[in-house]
Amino acid sequence: MIQVTNLTKTYGSKVAVNNISFTVEKGEVVGFLGRNGAGKTTTMNMITGYISSTGGTVTVDGCDILEQPSEAKRKIGYLPEQPPVYTDLTVNEYLDFAADLKGIAKKNRKKHLDEIKDLVKIADVSGRLIGNLSKGYRQRVGMAQALVGNPEILILDEPTVGLDPNQIIEIRKLIKRLGKEHTVILSSHILPEVADVCEKVIIIDRGSIVAQDTISNLSRGTGESSMLSVRIAGGENQVLRTVREIAGVLKAESLGTREPGSIDVIITTNKTTDVRRALFNAAARAGTPILLCRYMDITLEDIFLQFTGSKREEQ
Repeated sequence: MIQVTNLTKTYGSKVAVNNISFTVEKGEVVGFLGRNGAGKTTTMNMITGYISSTGGTVTVDGCDILEQPSEAKRKIGYLPEQPPVYTDLTVNEYLDFAADLKGIAKKNRKKHLDEIKDLVKIADVSGRLIGNLSKGYRQRVGMAQALVGNPEILILDEPTVGLDPNQIIEIRKLIKRLGKEHTVILSSHILPEVADVCEKVIIIDRGSIVAQDTISNLSRGTGESSMLSVRIAGGENQVLRTVREIAGVLKAESLGTREPGSIDVIITTNKTTDVRRALFNAAARAGTPILLCRYMDITLEDIFLQFTGSKREEQ
């Protein structure tokens, strides 16, 4: 588990990360979202101990990243936005070097590294110089070094940036596989990528966290309200009157008739109130049965734009 509490980073008078707090539980795959310059990479660097914080704490399974760096870092595998690879080494030489840095015993090292190379699909290029590999393969090599030592937690900062579509698909598949056995924080500004592999998201904007929840919960309403799409048998006036009398319903708008003898209605409700049971009961009493009822989910892009602002300028 990663516990971030009141984490702050300033550079002179500029506040890069402003008093943020969140928890990533064991086994979660969490997307860390933000525009360029929002504070994503700075936060990742503080979580991994790459840079120190101005204030606040980061603990990894109870180990403070600054006070107990060796214990905490042993639990983390980190892939920065620019993979820390040495282009004049072969893949095998580089991973052996990474194993030295992480204190992996020589006895079982070859088996461990061979398993990692098979997992990230770089075994076929293991004897080649990294400098001669494509960007996609270099990204895989960077992923491999993050897996050396089998850390419990993986922190991946923009793992698909600069890759072509086929390479992006392969890296996403890899992240999904890794998420079955590791806790993963995926920092990205590519929203389809996050929606594809993550269940929970944290959105940071201008150094502050503006939202954190499961994608499912956020998609049901990012403000104070949620929206239901319902199809109810009966006349428009009767249906609207019945719906508008239900406690918790803020607004009910007719979309007209799409199925004979019924009316489609968009219902806006208080986000904290689930009106579905009351809606079914009211419809039954009125003799206007409900034919369809579903929450109107919004996309991760809609969520992101609502919390960060679609027209704000990058800072």
